[in-house]
Amino acid sequence: MAAQEVAKGKIICTEGQPLDAIHIIVAGSVNAHFSGGDIILRKGDIVGLCDIAFDSSFFTYTTLETCSFVSFPLKTKTTLAAIAKANPEVGKMMLSSTINQVALIFASFKTAKTNCSALVEKIKSLYSDYTDLCAQNNVISRSLPGIEDLAEVTLEEQPDDWVLPYYVSMKEFPPELRIALSARIAFLNGLIHKASYDVHTVFTPLCEMSDYLDETSKLLMQESGLDLFDLYSSLLFKLKQGTPAAEKVKATLDEIVKMAREGGHVDEAVIDSKYGELTSKLSGFTGEAPASDGATAPAGEDLSNATDIILDYADISEEEKNTFKQLLNQYKKLTDKASTEDAARKLRLDLTKAFYNVYNEAFKRSVLEAKVPKILMMFFNFGFVDAELAGMENANYLYRIAEDFRGEPYKGVYTIYEWLSGIYKMFKEPCRNEFDADFTAYLHEQKIQGKITAAEEKSMANDPEERLNFELTNMFPMCNKVTYGRLSSFCPVLCENDIIKPLQSCIVTIDSIEESYKKLEAIDYGAFYRETVYSNAKCGITKEMINVRVLPDIILMPNVGTRGVMWQEIEGKKRTTPSRFMLSVFHIEDLPTTIVRLVGEYRWEMCKRVQGARWNDVSERSLTSEYFDYIQFYRKNNELSADAKEKIKNSLTKAKNSFKEMFVRDYITWILFEGAGSPRLNKIVRGIMVTYCPFPQALRQKIGANPMFKDFIERYEIKTSQKLHHYDNVIQKMTASGVEVPEELVENRKFIEGTV
Repeated sequence: MAAQEVAKGKIICTEGQPLDAIHIIVAGSVNAHFSGGDIILRKGDIVGLCDIAFDSSFFTYTTLETCSFVSFPLKTKTTLAAIAKANPEVGKMMLSSTINQVALIFASFKTAKTNCSALVEKIKSLYSDYTDLCAQNNVISRSLPGIEDLAEVTLEEQPDDWVLPYYVSMKEFPPELRIALSARIAFLNGLIHKASYDVHTVFTPLCEMSDYLDETSKLLMQESGLDLFDLYSSLLFKLKQGTPAAEKVKATLDEIVKMAREGGHVDEAVIDSKYGELTSKLSGFTGEAPASDGATAPAGEDLSNATDIILDYADISEEEKNTFKQLLNQYKKLTDKASTEDAARKLRLDLTKAFYNVYNEAFKRSVLEAKVPKILMMFFNFGFVDAELAGMENANYLYRIAEDFRGEPYKGVYTIYEWLSGIYKMFKEPCRNEFDADFTAYLHEQKIQGKITAAEEKSMANDPEERLNFELTNMFPMCNKVTYGRLSSFCPVLCENDIIKPLQSCIVTIDSIEESYKKLEAIDYGAFYRETVYSNAKCGITKEMINVRVLPDIILMPNVGTRGVMWQEIEGKKRTTPSRFMLSVFHIEDLPTTIVRLVGEYRWEMCKRVQGARWNDVSERSLTSEYFDYIQFYRKNNELSADAKEKIKNSLTKAKNSFKEMFVRDYITWILFEGAGSPRLNKIVRGIMVTYCPFPQALRQKIGANPMFKDFIERYEIKTSQKLHHYDNVIQKMTASGVEVPEELVENRKFIEGTV
């Protein structure tokens, strides 16, 4: 058969494409890319051999130079044996290429595992060195988000230790033995098919390790900051240039850049941008304190007097004012404001109590006035109290945006001031308290306990100030603390120590929230949809179940924080009311990922709400009941390997035996990895997710060729077609009767189809 020449850079076969031929490389080299890595195939290797046991390719093959191929069509799964039988020389190549490719792929697995361990060890070492350098030079160290959770990679499944040596040993077979083995067609055919299956066992762990390296490398350097490069850069500018400490920091920064480049898991553009910015700053840095940081006080306002302005506005007693100032000054003098010593902890608690007292009194006055001073809006929305404590540059930025900073309540996004105002003006209902009781239930409980009368209960239910007090004393302080993220060191007063990246880069806006929704719904399109009853007498519809999109209310807490809170899944008892999510107004973690976590919690709680007492009864199929059953009986599940069971056990320990937390973590994996075609979950969880958190139609079609998804998606499509058949019958009858089809039915059909 004549060889065919293919130019450099051409794709021979793409991942997911049906395998219809094998191609012997006569000249040149080919890159075989798979999810998690690459191997290079050279003269004598055969393109497509490792996919022979499957209907489609798991590799994308691209020529690295001009290549020549001899191709053999594959009409059936028995064709391979026929090719080897008719062409003994090709049979020899099949044996050699199989052994070579498998050895290369398993070697990639071994290297990836080593790289994961080395990266973890190095990051921990760099962070330890950073804290030591800070202590030695009297600099307050900053925390590195994520360092506490940094651990060795855990794999759902991995090949047995004997597999790689098994194939490597075959490479040492003498030529005469290879010829003899390749001539035994049944043996050769069996070996190639077994090798194909063995290769595919490492794809998932290789994907997991590649994703793990991507995520872990963010601790070295990432676009948004919050990384070791930023910590060391910040430290460098607090040291006198030319000192041994400064030179050591510079050397470490160069080392971090080198690691980021060589690892290949950090975007080159990010590395160039951040390193270039550092170099530019260093060129004009003398190591002396600058005469002015350019942050002058805004015209018409003296921010140095902000505390007095806030306290006077709150109209509290002189004793309370003096106590607040005294506590604030003591807090400002703390060298380590996150100290765990008893004195520091007591000071933070006392200041927190005094802060909320001032906040509550000031807010109650503000809702009665037409115009609120700008400094008070800084206090209400950002927790700003003192310019020196917040940092003058930060204070000036807040002053510039305070007047115009608003949410968009009609889109469900509220500043804390807008939310509390809505409670007072009775546009919104107060949130539940920490005991999951709403305002009405709370008042009823007070009446039962004899603390209030029936008349007082009725009066208080419609009293704006009572509603406001309930919110200010329950949801607000709790959510402000939890969204801050570091519970043991929480203080509601805005402090420069908490600001580890520019405020303007982490402020939460309606645009950033909508972009996060868009990313999420591109994977889980039904995340915010609720099932409800629809009736339309004019169209002859007595009862039809439809799904409507209900976005959550997002309330921005006045702090610089790292966490989000899914506070409640509905308002009252009506299922089509918005859920309530709380976020820091300055959110320093990745916002889209935080939104994914909140939606995972929301999906769990919403399913429990809908299912009621039978939320964990597997006889009534639902997301929570199936997942509960999976976790409860995973040890007896024959579909799970021993490695998978061990991984579930470890994950359950990390989740503190919380089934909900286990689900949320799997949901995050489903959105961030599985939705990108990178399998990470075991097949039981994947089946649950496909059923209850399905991909939109376009993504199902794209990812459905992957054997790990294929069966689940095919089953889902069958159920979908049954639902569509029902809808098509309803619509057809209405059309035949000359009745205009309601928009609600049209939209719900799109929802079922996955095309909304």
